[in-house]
Amino acid sequence: MNEDLVLTIVQRSLLTVILVAGPVLIVGLTVGVLVSIIQTMTSIQEPTMSFVPKILAVLASIIFFGPFMLGNLMALANDFFGQLPYYIIPLVD
Repeated sequence: MNEDLVLTIVQRSLLTVILVAGPVLIVGLTVGVLVSIIQTMTSIQEPTMSFVPKILAVLASIIFFGPFMLGNLMALANDFFGQLPYYIIPLVD
């Protein structure tokens, strides 16, 4: 296994991590900022006011983006397991 192959595997894996985690993190960040702005404007500093909307938004985004995230993960796993003999055979020679 040469360096180019390892770099390609790592690059694809990191891109998949960004594509899978990105939408959920962006939704959580956006809702957190909006709730924080609303709390600042209304002077309500209740801690549960920030957690409950974020949890609900993240749950909704997982439900909404779930098929996209699962598709990306399954494509990566299928490619890796499909090419596994090509990764192992150079080690045997």
